Amino acid sequence: MAATFMNDIRGGLKNADTLQRLLVVNVIIFLLINVAGGILGLFMISLNRSAITEWLAVPASVDLLITRPWTLVTYMFLHIEFFHILFNMLWLYWIGKIFLEYLGPKKLFSTYILGGISGAILYIIAFNVFPLFSDAVESSSALGASASVLAIIVGTATLLPDYPISVFFIRIPLKYIALISILMDLISVSGNNAGGHIAHLGGALFGFVYIRQLKNGTDIAAWFNKFMDKLHTLIGSGRSSRMKVKYRRTGDDQIYNSERKSNQERVDEILDKISKSGYGSLTKDEKDFLFKSSKNN
Repeated sequence: MAATFMNDIRGGLKNADTLQRLLVVNVIIFLLINVAGGILGLFMISLNRSAITEWLAVPASVDLLITRPWTLVTYMFLHIEFFHILFNMLWLYWIGKIFLEYLGPKKLFSTYILGGISGAILYIIAFNVFPLFSDAVESSSALGASASVLAIIVGTATLLPDYPISVFFIRIPLKYIALISILMDLISVSGNNAGGHIAHLGGALFGFVYIRQLKNGTDIAAWFNKFMDKLHTLIGSGRSSRMKVKYRRTGDDQIYNSERKSNQERVDEILDKISKSGYGSLTKDEKDFLFKSSKNN
């Protein structure tokens, strides 16, 4: 039964899109920790969650970070409390679907990972610079997907500021949801969960800069996508795909490159139109073109 269950999970992940995979990985890690804790409790054995946090959460101490560099990534998939993962996954699902529709799976993944890393870096810098945190540097650590999620929220709001989001049956432009989230973190930046709020701001900053640069024609995450492509090829998980919109060669290299540049320029024009006038201003042809392009992005 266990083997069948694991095969089902592997099969599901193989057929899932990038957003679904991010959600599933977060949930599986949460369940493994908490189900194990529940089962051990039956034998009056307490699961050492602090030890798990110690090895998977990102520490504020630079000395500790040097011995656990993997925590810059693992922390953004680690949740201990139910409501922590619940709200993070709900926001990731709601806003991630919008991000995925317009910018595709590669940019969603790179925003999640690099946004999370940016949040961790800002958190570490703040705890080692500001006097308020001087006594907590050696014992403090951060965990959760919040910085990654906020990078996606702010990135989507930067691309589609007037995209309407229904909150308690009230339609609110996405830019205001992003702004409220940032203001709440700024207000709480010296409170009980200061490290978490600082990490959120780091993720938000990355999301804003990434999309602003993308709209200006510069993909600052291109190196990361190329690295992931090479990694996928190296481990035999499939053929690497192009960073930009993919096209089939129909002639010599000059024709191919000209066609690719022309289509990429059209994608940029459509994104600019969305930013200025909203998704509803697009023609059916523009929507179809953007959808097909995002599939290969």
